[in-house]
Amino acid sequence: MSLSIVLITGQLLTDAVWQPLLNAWGDCEVIVADNRSDDTIEGFAQRLLDNAPPKFVLVGHAMGGFIAFEVMRRAPERVAKLALISTLASADGPAQTARRQGYIDLVESGRFDQVVEERIPILFPEEKRSDERLLGIARQMAADTGAETFLAQQRAIMARIDSRPRLGEIAVPTLLIWGEKDGITSRAHHEEIADAIPGARLEVVSGAGHLPTVEAPEVLAPLLTDFLDT
Repeated sequence: MSLSIVLITGQLLTDAVWQPLLNAWGDCEVIVADNRSDDTIEGFAQRLLDNAPPKFVLVGHAMGGFIAFEVMRRAPERVAKLALISTLASADGPAQTARRQGYIDLVESGRFDQVVEERIPILFPEEKRSDERLLGIARQMAADTGAETFLAQQRAIMARIDSRPRLGEIAVPTLLIWGEKDGITSRAHHEEIADAIPGARLEVVSGAGHLPTVEAPEVLAPLLTDFLDT
């Protein structure tokens, strides 16, 4: 891969979620976009564009997918390929808004540490919820994110627009990746995106939840590498 790779990380996550890929792509220029310094999807997207090279490959995970859609609206000519992991294109519905408000209530009552514990059942499938390595990664990323940044990310997510109406305008090779046991996004979410973007394809990672990059790096690294190199 001769072009730079720009990674966009999800909410309450840090560079650690990409570490297996960073290890695999040691010979490439890889930039992890800032997901801490704004409180709107538009702000995150513009900051990414301001700091990215003229042409790049874009890989977004979760909230990073929301930002990727905004990047594609603002500067589609700068993106050579697009990979989207564990994300969705619609705006929040009532159930999602209520869940997010519950997290905000926890933080505002001084219980930020409980947020990641509340999220573990939707981050990981049941059989992985006792995996101390995975739990340690999730907890450390949450601690490194911190309450203030988490609240800013929540505000951005809750105010995002519905990206579905313009998915058909995306004209670059696009790969979607979904863990079959993801408790946050569904196969239907990904199929909706794949059906709307011309030529997009969906890959399902067996047994993985919302964080397939750390749950199944032996699948994700070659899958993404092959897509970027082809």
